[in-house]
Amino acid sequence: MPKVLFLYNDPTAPSALLGEVFAESGFDCSTFDVLAHDRPDDPLVDVTFPDPTAYDVIVPLGARWSVYDERLSWVAGEIEMVRDGLAAGVGVLGVCFGGQLVASALGGTVARSPEPEIGWHEVHSSDPTLVPDGRWFQWHFDRFTLPPGAVEVARNSCATQAFVKGTAMGLQFHPEVDLALQEQWIAEDHGGDLGQLGLRADDVRAAAELDDAARRLRLLVGGFLSLLDLRAPREPGRGRVGGPTRR
Repeated sequence: MPKVLFLYNDPTAPSALLGEVFAESGFDCSTFDVLAHDRPDDPLVDVTFPDPTAYDVIVPLGARWSVYDERLSWVAGEIEMVRDGLAAGVGVLGVCFGGQLVASALGGTVARSPEPEIGWHEVHSSDPTLVPDGRWFQWHFDRFTLPPGAVEVARNSCATQAFVKGTAMGLQFHPEVDLALQEQWIAEDHGGDLGQLGLRADDVRAAAELDDAARRLRLLVGGFLSLLDLRAPREPGRGRVGGPTRR
């Protein structure tokens, strides 16, 4: 059974529907809670990340933080884990903050976006078999630049929305969001981020495409796994991944 590790970078940003789809795809799913291993009271104690080569796929998830926030001492360790995994042929699927972290690991940059996105926004794809067109859920104030040698797969007027390079795929949007997670983020925001952008919670709800987004997520995961099977032979003794992700 192939193994996937979800990296929880924020307790409010779980794997949600993405975890369900990986489980449906036959994966043994594990999680690593980064903040549970962080020691901000003792900066000399670093987070010890798991060995990425023990997994077929690792998924750095979202967070309310910024990748470039120097107070986050563990970001460098997670970037190193991603690089080590990619060097060994492990699949890496980064989601929003996680996608920005993967872009950074591959030589891209992350900065404040002039056009933040919250809610359901249209995404246009050059490869709908990998990232289907449609509205995907967003909640970000930062955006990444395309890493050198990466291929942009999806975009909109605000940002690059997806890229691939080797066995890595970085996403700016949140494919994992289901109804419960959407409502949790709206409730926890207390109108802060929404108000800043002049949005109402009911506007976000009205634009939701939850059922179709869940269908498209299954296509996205299937496309990503097919990409790994085609392009990512594993180290000797390990099989390839094959068929039978606030923020």
